Amino acid sequence: MPAESFAIPLFLSLKVAGTATLANIVFGTVAGFLLAKSRFAGRNLLDTLLTLPMVLPPTVLGYYLLVLFGRNSAAGAWLQETFGISLIFTWQGAAVAAAAATFPLVFKPARAAFESVNPQLEQAARVLGLGGTAVFFRVSLPLAWRGILAGVLLAFARALGEFGATLMIAGSIPGQTQTLSVAIYEAVQAGDDAAADALVLAVSLLCAAVLLAAGRLLKPKDGRM
Repeated sequence: MPAESFAIPLFLSLKVAGTATLANIVFGTVAGFLLAKSRFAGRNLLDTLLTLPMVLPPTVLGYYLLVLFGRNSAAGAWLQETFGISLIFTWQGAAVAAAAATFPLVFKPARAAFESVNPQLEQAARVLGLGGTAVFFRVSLPLAWRGILAGVLLAFARALGEFGATLMIAGSIPGQTQTLSVAIYEAVQAGDDAAADALVLAVSLLCAAVLLAAGRLLKPKDGRM
């Protein structure tokens, strides 16, 4: 297949997955910390809602995103009028879809990692005069980073292969919104086996490399699994 036809979907997939992962590092980590350390009414319901994208069919998630960010929706109209941004049929929309689909893969490990931090260490830091923000960055986050980073890598690998929600909100525009997974689907539909094989190999190698890195992070420090 032409090098350009291979490079453009690869670059676009990396851009979409990278943007989605950066967003999830912030929002997933903060959400995981808040639910791990806070007690409030509706906490379990909120946890369920934040985890829901993990089990929803991708097309259902994509439909929700279309309803939420479509041009006729309140949020979509506000983005268009305020910032001149339209998420439908754009790579930014693909990134939003990938972020929504992979959010639980960062949120759940982050919550588990923060829950494993000894609260006595955090309390000791407060006694020594550290504020809440300082305790988070100097105690909680350094002790939880391995679990969070492993979840981030898994989310990045999953975002590389996101298909259903991405196709629903961003479509398949060559050079603009056609990610690797969408390009593979289009190649198979067109009977272009050579292109499909090359794209499948590329995304498989990328995801395998990310999973190997995540596995090393999850490996205990003494070297035993």
